[in-house]
Amino acid sequence: MMMKPTPAVQSPPLTSSTGAVRLSHLPVTVRFFDRYPVFSSRIPFIPRAQRSTPRLQAVTTSSPTPFIENEIAEEEKPATFLRESDEISAASANSVRSRFEKMIREVQDSVCAAVEELDGAGKFKEDVWSRPGGGGGISRVLQDGAVWEKAGVNVSVVYGVMPPDAYRAAKPTENSDIKPSHIPFFAAGISSVIHPKNPFAPTMHFNYRYFETDAPTDSPGAPRQWWFGGGTDLTPSYIFEDDVKHFHSVQKNACDKFNPEFYPRFKKWCDDYFLIKHRGERRGLGGIFFDDMNDYDQEMLLSFATECANSVVPAYIPIVQKRKDTPFTNEHKEWQQLRRGRYVEFNLVYDRGTTFGLKTGGRIESILVSLPLTARWEYDHKPEEGTEEWKLWDACVNPKEWV
Repeated sequence: MMMKPTPAVQSPPLTSSTGAVRLSHLPVTVRFFDRYPVFSSRIPFIPRAQRSTPRLQAVTTSSPTPFIENEIAEEEKPATFLRESDEISAASANSVRSRFEKMIREVQDSVCAAVEELDGAGKFKEDVWSRPGGGGGISRVLQDGAVWEKAGVNVSVVYGVMPPDAYRAAKPTENSDIKPSHIPFFAAGISSVIHPKNPFAPTMHFNYRYFETDAPTDSPGAPRQWWFGGGTDLTPSYIFEDDVKHFHSVQKNACDKFNPEFYPRFKKWCDDYFLIKHRGERRGLGGIFFDDMNDYDQEMLLSFATECANSVVPAYIPIVQKRKDTPFTNEHKEWQQLRRGRYVEFNLVYDRGTTFGLKTGGRIESILVSLPLTARWEYDHKPEEGTEEWKLWDACVNPKEWV
């Protein structure tokens, strides 16, 4: 699929008729995916016949040191985004890198198929990209559909070099007194955020990733590190207890297949991670979240991440199927926009993946792709106690046990 340059147009108003901020109309298109693997759309396509010998052209941050190479748009999806050296080892050893990439690409296909089927009208726009030194990704976004305001389901395989600040963003549990030098890394993952139009249908986010680091540049021979991370969480604007219990039950069932301690541990981790500290409330009603996981067998963790990723569709799609046609008022829609404002605040202020992407020279269009098309902020807004809006706010302040 050949990408055409986007013509210059006059920027439309920043607010809609309801007063909601239209994020996609800001000078820099605000689209976000909130975990480590970074990917983008709107990449200028360069036909292979016109490409010179690949050069390692680096995207830079405020530091002049290159961390991740520039992207090249591709017409077709390759069989793998792994480097040739990884492909050889994968063929003989059935590597975790190879199997994890296969898993996330299959999950991307299944989630996108379910989202399109439920929408009935909208179709995903797909961009495929690669990097000269290896790696690449597939970005898919469905926007302004019949059911979905915006749905993004992206996969990536990334090779790069982390500066010390990015390493600490990726591994905050490490001793903060340790000052590692630049560290080569490999990351593969799938990230998705799906925003329905109807305020009674919840937003959902999921992300599963595998990460490896090589020895720091000043410590050749140091041991390689690896870890898994991920989670699936629900962000409704209104509480339907049956929906929330169903969502959490699916997460618990996936966890219980591997360890009965996983669900309570990862449910609390999710509640703690998605805390908007300056508000004293959570982004939503949680789910599961885990990170830096390497204290179990690698094969077991790969199977666990696969089970969780395959649980996304049965956990979420039936809820939206049930709520997508529920009648609503302007007041319901305004409350949804206020809650999406909280979503934006967390993603831009606290999310570790955002920090990691920016510090490694990640692609802005991808780092910000999870943000909704519209959000709203009102000065000193407080829901009236006892209302349905207050019940949601209270559950975000005081997390509940749903199963």
